[in-house]
Formats: sequence, structure tokens, C-alpha cells
Amino acid sequence: MTDYRETLHDNYGQFFKIEKMLHEVRTEHQHLVIFESARMGRVMALDGAIQTTEADEFIYHEMLTHVPILAHGLARNILIIGGGDGGMLREVCRHSSVDRITMVEIDQAVVDMCKEYLPNHSSGAYDDPRVNLVIDDGMRFIANCTEKFDVIISDCPDPTGPAQVLFSEDFYHACHRCLTDDGILVAQNGTPFLQIDEVQTTAKNIQGLFADWHFYHAAVPTYIGGSMTFAWAAKNRETRHTSLDVLRQRFAGSGIVTRYYNADIHQAAFALPQYVLQAIGKPSND
Repeated sequence: MTDYRETLHDNYGQFFKIEKMLHEVRTEHQHLVIFESARMGRVMALDGAIQTTEADEFIYHEMLTHVPILAHGLARNILIIGGGDGGMLREVCRHSSVDRITMVEIDQAVVDMCKEYLPNHSSGAYDDPRVNLVIDDGMRFIANCTEKFDVIISDCPDPTGPAQVLFSEDFYHACHRCLTDDGILVAQNGTPFLQIDEVQTTAKNIQGLFADWHFYHAAVPTYIGGSMTFAWAAKNRETRHTSLDVLRQRFAGSGIVTRYYNADIHQAAFALPQYVLQAIGKPSND
């Protein structure tokens, strides 16, 4: 038995005891490993950074899908950028009100390996007739896209390597252009205690572009450094302030059974720690 040591941060990290190495390969784009952990189930890492585990993936995937879709209320056309493990796709597919789902993943090998070794993540979602899987660079796709989406979910790794462009001002401009009038963009933004620069950069890139911008958060044990932060950028100022009663009605009406998300968590997630508010220059009552 050997250890897998994450190398995301130079002077701080975490390790996993590898019960069994299931797959290791250098794809066209990145180094991918999938292994078995006694505590966290099956684990996937890309280029030295833990991406997902069977034990806690539900927190991350539920919060990046149900928050924007239920806040919007009438989302029919969804775009997922990244998300090759299939977890985000699985959660979006649970919304029967959604008509069309486009997923853009740069690395076919990630899709293939996760279908084989992490089948519970996608749970058959790739076979849903509403799904259009596109193997392409996310930035290239959105830059050339003429379609309009109600919700865009950017499920990308940390801003290194091929994912770096998905945190750029050009990327957010292209997303803004491809959103409907009430459209919402959400994006993974790291753990602010260790990656506050990432949050500040995103804030700078979206604040002059969207009518409403903010961040929300959830504690995902695998992502070290405390709460994982998600960027929120909406064309309609009202969607973030959807009332608790309406969120409860929409959630109940969806018929979806979750393990983490509920309407109260949804609303509370937008209350940010003071150090994050100070870093992005926002008052606590925004």
C-alpha cells in the first residue's frame, strides 16, 4: 500500500492511503489517476490535484447545479463546461424541466475512464437523450458558440494548465454573450482561505460585466482549506434573491431527493465570511 500526496499547494497538503491503484495514464492533456481509498471510496486526481471522491462528490455537484437551476426557475437549456467525471451531468439530468444539456469536455480520456472506474458519478447520465457531449476546448467552444443558454456551469480544475483560460476575462465575456436575458453563470473558484487570489481575480473579471455578481460556498472535505467557493454571475439581479418560500416550492416541485442541497442551504450559502467580503470589496448586506 502506498500514499497519494496532493501537490496543489507547495507548503501544505493532504494524502490518501491507496488501497488499490485502478488506473494511471498520461492523456493528451494531463496526468490522470484513479485509485481506491478506504475512507473516501474511489478518488480521481489530475496533475497532482484531487478532483473528486465517491464519498463527498454529492456536495460539490449538488451545489453547482441546483443553486442556479432552482434560482432561475425556468431553465431549459444548460451548458456544462468541464465535468468529465459525469457528476455534474447526473445532477442536471435530474431536473425533468430541462430540455437540452450540452457538455463540453476537453479530454475524452477523462470521460472514458470515469465511466469505467467512477460509474456512480454519471449513473447513466451520458445515455440521457437530452445530452449532447462535445469533446473540445471549453474556451474555443464558448468563443464560437451562437447558442443561448439559461444556465452555464463551469466545472473546471484549478487555474493551471489547460483550465487556466477558463478563469480569464475573455471566458466570462463569452459566457455573458451566450446567456439568455435571465441567464446565470456559476463556476468553481477554489477554497478562499488558500486561494483568495483566485476569488479576487474572478471578482475583478465579472463585476463590470454582469448585473449581479457574488460568490457562494459549501464545505467539501476533499478540497482542503475550508469551504469551496463558487462564483455567481447573473444577468437578472433578482435571481440571487429568490425568496426562501419560492425556493422551497421549486425544490419540492422538482421531486429531486438530495443529500446536501435544500432551500435553506441555498439561501445561507450566499452569506460569506468577512475576510472574503473584504477581499472582493463587498459589504456584508449585499
